[in-house]
Amino acid sequence: MNGSILTVAQLAFFGMGAYYFYKNTGKKARREQVSMEETLSQMEKLQSMRERRLTEPLAEQTRPRALTDIIGQENAIRALRAALCGPNPQHVLIYGPPGVGKTAAARLILEEAKKQEQSPFEHGAKFVEIDATTLQFDERNIADPLMGSVHDPIYQGAGAYGQAGIPRPRPGAICEAHGGILFIDEIGELHPIQMNKLLKVLEDRVARFQSSYYSRQNKEIPLYIHEIFQKGMPADFRLVGATTRSPADIPEALRSRCTEIFFERLDRHSVEEIARNSLHRSGMAYEEGLCGKIACYGQGGRDTVNIVQSLTALAWLEGGRTITAADLEWVAETGRYQPVYRQKIGEMPQIGVVNGLGVQNNGGGMLLCVEAVVQKGSGRLTVTGILEEEEIKSRQGSGRRKSNARSAAENVLTLMENFGFSKGEYDVHINFPGGIPVDGPSAGTAMFLAVYSAFTQRAVPHDIALTGEIGLRGQILPVGGVEEKLEAAGEAGATRVFIPKENRKAVYEGRKPEVVAVGEITELLEQVFLRESQTLSEGREFLAEKEIG
Repeated sequence: MNGSILTVAQLAFFGMGAYYFYKNTGKKARREQVSMEETLSQMEKLQSMRERRLTEPLAEQTRPRALTDIIGQENAIRALRAALCGPNPQHVLIYGPPGVGKTAAARLILEEAKKQEQSPFEHGAKFVEIDATTLQFDERNIADPLMGSVHDPIYQGAGAYGQAGIPRPRPGAICEAHGGILFIDEIGELHPIQMNKLLKVLEDRVARFQSSYYSRQNKEIPLYIHEIFQKGMPADFRLVGATTRSPADIPEALRSRCTEIFFERLDRHSVEEIARNSLHRSGMAYEEGLCGKIACYGQGGRDTVNIVQSLTALAWLEGGRTITAADLEWVAETGRYQPVYRQKIGEMPQIGVVNGLGVQNNGGGMLLCVEAVVQKGSGRLTVTGILEEEEIKSRQGSGRRKSNARSAAENVLTLMENFGFSKGEYDVHINFPGGIPVDGPSAGTAMFLAVYSAFTQRAVPHDIALTGEIGLRGQILPVGGVEEKLEAAGEAGATRVFIPKENRKAVYEGRKPEVVAVGEITELLEQVFLRESQTLSEGREFLAEKEIG
């Protein structure tokens, strides 16, 4: 009897096990079936999405496909080629405004370097591009697309390795770029901790991983993971960082490891050429002179292409007609495009009017008109047209900076006393038309020349421009931004530019406009007023006669 009961119990237990096995097998089969059906469905949708394509945007059509397609950056491209195409390529930092071809140039330079016989970049070298503004720093180090991370067993998605208790390294962009170029756009936006980690990788050329779940004694861990944790993963690449910030905003530790290259703000001729190329690729007819008018609104390559795309779309919607200047005015109004003010030099020499040079907050050079009037009076000095105070913004915050243009004007009047001028007997009014920020020192020589011209009633040649700080003993001191100022002077139509002697470079020889380096104010006066048969002593005799009279 007991044996029968035991047999029945065993049969029941076996039946229940068979039932659960059957049910689980059926569920697994159904899951596999659903999974296969879902996979096929999603693959069909994905294939359908790939087959559905829009036309290629004009911005992509006009993207540089060769280095010659990058307009207005010949010097920068030459420097970039020298830094990356040789047998020992360097890390590079590229400065420049947006839309001037920094990314395209770096990508094309790598392709050129791979063709060089002595280059270490092999045929399959990668160009890995990452944007620092999208890299959110994670203190837990769960995910780091730049440096890489470790999938520990406790994290969701660790997979089979996690179920086996094995930490799994996930390499980031620094490892993906091994043997090639890692391009970090807006590199100045990197989190300080990420920046420090990157600097360490540049030194060691190895990416290292850590995990509290890793143990050298764990024989279940695959050998390659042991290798990665113990020796790191190769990360030998060349860094190319691009930024729209100034060098002062980039950590010195990074700058010291890199060759610095500067892409220039596009001048009017470059913007006009980009507009012409874009209109040509669109295939639409347009009025003569339209490209020059577009250049009045486009501040960079992207702006210009966007304007052209709007113009071509408008003309196409209206029957494919010729694009007109009226269309441009409509696009500029609806798109809130502001005309770019590009000052030109005057047509005739004027007394008390001088072309100074400065640097804008955005880094581009600009022509500064400096006006001066000298009249008999009580010694009053008036400086107008400048912003007495401007807001300066940086990564550390914002602050306000006062202009010291008035202090520079005081220096001018003191120096003028060496040329027959008396501060107590004359009222001097210096004006900067346009209400622009003028920091002062670099406009010193321009202010002096304007006051000297007004005092002596000698017209200053209209085709010259100048920059330089002025000392109380008549020395012309070095200033910054000379290259940008020379570009602005050339675009404005100047034929001669006077710069401090200490700013002189060999590359300025033979360039247009002519660069004249002067170290003393007497040299400047000789070059400006007495270039022909007169001498400086004759000029001083003139001043003495005026004082006697």
